[in-house]
Amino acid sequence: MAKQMSEEEIYEEASKRVKAKKKFFGDLATYAVVNAVLIVIWALSGQGHMWFLWPLGIWGIFVLGHFLRVFIFESKSSREAIEKETQKIRREQG
Repeated sequence: MAKQMSEEEIYEEASKRVKAKKKFFGDLATYAVVNAVLIVIWALSGQGHMWFLWPLGIWGIFVLGHFLRVFIFESKSSREAIEKETQKIRREQG
């Protein structure tokens, strides 16, 4: 049986989860914008070899790994999001 967490520990864990989710979405936005710019550069340069696929694919693997860590394997600052995570942890505690 898992150790019961205090209210402070629950709040801290919820805060961590919310921060991790926000960081992921920021990183995802950066990935999308930078790769869109690379595709535009490629398109304007005569559309030769599709070199933009290298950074898109390699960086995409890292973004996928980040997604898995944050949302699938949950390692979690708005007040509402923290409260939602707090409620989730309380339900997990029984």
